[in-house]
Amino acid sequence: MARKPTPGTSGRSSGLRTIRRVAPYLWPSDNHEIRVRVVLAMVALVVSKVVSVVIPFFYKGAVDALSGEGTSAAWMLGAGAIGLTLAYGVARVLNVGLQQLRDAIFAKVGQRALRMLALETFRHIHALSLRYHITRKTGGLSRIIERGVKGVDFLLRFLLFSIGPLALELVFIAIIFFVLFDVWYLVTVVLTIAAYVWFTFAITEWRVRIRKEMNDQDTDANQKAIDSLLNFETVKYFGAEDREAARYDKAMEGYEKAALKTNYSLAILNFGQSLLITLGLVAVMVMAAIGVQQGKLTVGDFVMVNAYMIQITMPLNFLGTVYREIRQALIDMAEMFDLLEQPAEIEDKPGAGALGVPRGEIAFDNVRFGYDAARPILKGISFTAEAGKTVAIVGPSGSGKSTIGRLLFRFYDVDGGALRIDGQDLRDVTQKSVHAQIGVVPQDTVLFNDTIYYNIAYGRPDATRAEIEDAARAARIHEFVKSLPEGYETAVGERGLKLSGGEKQRVGIARTLLKNPPILLLDEATSALDTQTERDIQVSLREMSRGRTVLTIAHRLSTVADADLIIVLEAGVIVERGTHEELLAARGRYHAMWHRQAAEREKEELVESEI
Repeated sequence: MARKPTPGTSGRSSGLRTIRRVAPYLWPSDNHEIRVRVVLAMVALVVSKVVSVVIPFFYKGAVDALSGEGTSAAWMLGAGAIGLTLAYGVARVLNVGLQQLRDAIFAKVGQRALRMLALETFRHIHALSLRYHITRKTGGLSRIIERGVKGVDFLLRFLLFSIGPLALELVFIAIIFFVLFDVWYLVTVVLTIAAYVWFTFAITEWRVRIRKEMNDQDTDANQKAIDSLLNFETVKYFGAEDREAARYDKAMEGYEKAALKTNYSLAILNFGQSLLITLGLVAVMVMAAIGVQQGKLTVGDFVMVNAYMIQITMPLNFLGTVYREIRQALIDMAEMFDLLEQPAEIEDKPGAGALGVPRGEIAFDNVRFGYDAARPILKGISFTAEAGKTVAIVGPSGSGKSTIGRLLFRFYDVDGGALRIDGQDLRDVTQKSVHAQIGVVPQDTVLFNDTIYYNIAYGRPDATRAEIEDAARAARIHEFVKSLPEGYETAVGERGLKLSGGEKQRVGIARTLLKNPPILLLDEATSALDTQTERDIQVSLREMSRGRTVLTIAHRLSTVADADLIIVLEAGVIVERGTHEELLAARGRYHAMWHRQAAEREKEELVESEI
């Protein structure tokens, strides 16, 4: 059986790929306002940089006016050194104002891009197959998403508002040095910046590899922590607190070593950057000082050269941090985009229609399936659940009972044969319509960390309170809920841990009752209930089953004795089928299972009576 390959990161985790993926969110074809904001932000960016490179001219004019070397410039402003100084101040304020205006205009663009990417990732994760989710580690997955979405913010802020403006400013200053001063000023500045950038990028690339190692260790530690907390009770049962702490500490030890390497490499980076910038600054200032001594430059020129050098060295000091953050953002986003490019194993056919259920007949036609090609689970299963009838599937653990339920809900597609509802192959209709027509009560009911009301209403969000309470009554949980201090507003806790197993199961049954689907799938629906509650709910389930097709998977045969058809599954093959009476009369596997369970029940009842 062919499975879709999982995309690797080789050759696709490059920065260019990530930038290409983000670009459509910055220039959406369907949003004119966002495109206008991008244009206005870029205009504000360019104007602010033009103003920033003009500022030193006013500084130079003021100095020359005070020293008597720049009368022409002073005359043009008509206010001498004071006017030039005021112009210098106005230009600085204007530069800052334009930068803030740029940020304000672009804020909506960035936040929208972040929101749309987060939504796309969230939707895609829900579209991935059950196979993917049961093999992923939840803690690691959540951290990849968190870092990836944050990476969008880092990329936009640093790439557009740090690297871009810096490059533009360097170009302007290089042109000014070439036009107003000697070509050697330009050569010195270019060589200084080139050496600085090369050194910064080389060291930062080394640090990025260390940072990626830190990420891996962080993800591993986070996964171990979440896994341990989700299994809090199990940890307590086996007194494994120290063992869990040791596992977590082992993961954090790796993180500590990588973090130390990061700190050491940062010291090397900072010293090297300072050395290169200082050498370049001193070289240019010495050239300017010589020019002043020779009368080729004014004192104002000397001050202007110094201002330009400080103007470019200040942002360069942050280049390592900016580049590292951009590279880290690209890595984090690449992991998220790898997740987005993980293909959904189950996809709707182009033009697939909605499933119609006029009757509710379910037909398994020579169905073959295996989670792994080397280990088939179902080996040619064929049976029909007639409309409005109840079909029970029983058998030992590992026989494939729950797999049948997963195929019916289309968590997986069959490898061979066909599965039809009212003659419609499930592969030819949309998954959403299949899910809408089938109600499931699983063996292990998992609840949202919200109120009881929310969890029951999850079956049909538009239901009225009266309908929700009616569903709770039918599931035999209404009286229990009303006895609680907060009633239906009682929080159930993480995964519903504040409720007992039976209470969780009844909430699960209530929300399925509220959904009111034409087809029911009951997967050990009463397995967590005591005998009396099980009998009560069986009455409710039988009432709910009237007029519906029911596929029930059971271990306790007593719960399915009144089914219209009982199928005995063993090792992926149907070995017996018939009604309860027919199977007992056949004296086969079902007969043996029934009497074995009856003997176990008698033993349990005897023990309870003695207690």
